[in-house]
Amino acid sequence: MCWGVKVLKLSLPGNISNKIVKAIAEFNLIEEGDHILVGLSGGKDSSFLLYALAILRKHLAIDFQLSAITIDPGFEVNNFDYLRWLCNELEVPYHVEKTEIATYIRSVEEGTPCAKCAHFRRGALVEYMRANNIKKVAFGHHYDDAVETFLMSILYSGQILTLQPARYLSENDIYIIRPLIYLREKYIIEYRKLFDYQPIENPCPFDKKTKRAEIKEQLQSYTRNKQIFFNLAAAMREGAPLELWPAKPQEELVAGKMKELWFGKELAGVE
Repeated sequence: MCWGVKVLKLSLPGNISNKIVKAIAEFNLIEEGDHILVGLSGGKDSSFLLYALAILRKHLAIDFQLSAITIDPGFEVNNFDYLRWLCNELEVPYHVEKTEIATYIRSVEEGTPCAKCAHFRRGALVEYMRANNIKKVAFGHHYDDAVETFLMSILYSGQILTLQPARYLSENDIYIIRPLIYLREKYIIEYRKLFDYQPIENPCPFDKKTKRAEIKEQLQSYTRNKQIFFNLAAAMREGAPLELWPAKPQEELVAGKMKELWFGKELAGVE
């Protein structure tokens, strides 16, 4: 398809721009003079993020630079023509960073290499940012992603964690920001027509076989009642009512108390 003959309309509905600007204001995501690098995967979320920030750059009362990067894992079928067209229309400098991550993925015989893949992609991204003196990278994670991560951390790791709207990586001296964090996924799906979104097929053999894909499906069944989704979202907040068990004591201490209960202090050897 010839993207060059198309003209992109730059317009965001007020309810969408307000949610993004609210996140920027509340979490101090973008400040005067920032250079924001958008991690552009080719998916609908990162493409929408780039489109939205390119529009807001023209209307907000702060001045910031915008550029985009795609980490190419090295699959033969990758085609970035649409992303190049989109960036050109938005007047955003675009870079494709080529890697050999696909070689590793193909070598994995058991399980999924998703964690390693994410590590390698993050490494390539950080190196590019260092080389170009960029301190902030924006990812297209949205409200649903945050709630899914929160639920996934409890179910699969026994921890209470979620995506942070802004996160400082001290070891790399960079910030990760997520300007779409207040935006529900359904709005991205509804408004992707604004930038003539063209999906890029994900060539990864493990696509849609992840724990995240599982939890996404489960969460959709839980949240047919909208209040359940917003209750989960409220629970992610610091200051939300919290009543947890005490910290886990040393096993030896518990074992000693159990002996005391069974046999008494003298037989249990407790002084």
